[in-house]
Amino acid sequence: MPLLCSIRLPEAPLITILSTLLLTVDAYHHLTPRKEFDRLILYLFIPMLVILLSRKRLADYGFRLGNWKMGLTLTLFAVLITTPVLFLVVQQSPEMRSYYQPDRSNLPWNTFIELIGWEFFFRGWILFAYLRAYGPDGLWLHAVPFALAHIGKPELETITTLFGGYVFGWIARRTDSFIYPFLIHWYIASITIFFAG
Repeated sequence: MPLLCSIRLPEAPLITILSTLLLTVDAYHHLTPRKEFDRLILYLFIPMLVILLSRKRLADYGFRLGNWKMGLTLTLFAVLITTPVLFLVVQQSPEMRSYYQPDRSNLPWNTFIELIGWEFFFRGWILFAYLRAYGPDGLWLHAVPFALAHIGKPELETITTLFGGYVFGWIARRTDSFIYPFLIHWYIASITIFFAG
C-alpha cells in the first residue's frame, strides 16, 4: 500500500485512467433513476472535484467563455452546415430514426443535462490535459475515447464521431472553452431527435 500511495502520475495518464473508470461505471451501473443525472455526476461533477482537489483552475480545462465571438460564429456555422446534412442522414437511415425516436427521456432539457457533462468531460477535462501533454496530437487522442463511448449507437454515428470529436476539440482549442462544442452537440442531438420524429 505505501508503494501505491507514493506513485505520482502525470496529469494526462491520471486523467486517462480516471476517465476510463468513469466511462466504465456509466456503461455498467446506474447511480440515479435517470441516465442524464448519472452523466452529470460522472462527467461534470467528479472531474470538477478532481480538478479542485488538485488545486487547479476550472478555467484551465475550458470552463470559461473564452473567445466568445469566435465561439458563437463557429456555433452558427456548425448549425447551418449540420442541419441539412442531418436531415438527409436521418431520412435515409432507418437505424438513426429508430434509435432517436422522441420520447420522454430525450427531450431538449434532458439532452442539455446529459451533454453538458459529456462535453466538459471530453472537450474540457480530457482535451485540455492532452493538449498540454501531447500538443496538437491531443486533438486526435481525445477523439478516440469519445468515439468508443458511442459504441451501441448507430454505426454511422459511431464512425463519424472520431472526426466529429476532432472538430469539436479543434473548436474548444480555438475558443479556449468547452461551451461552444457543447452548444453544437446539444443542437445536433436535439435536431436529430426532431428529424427522427
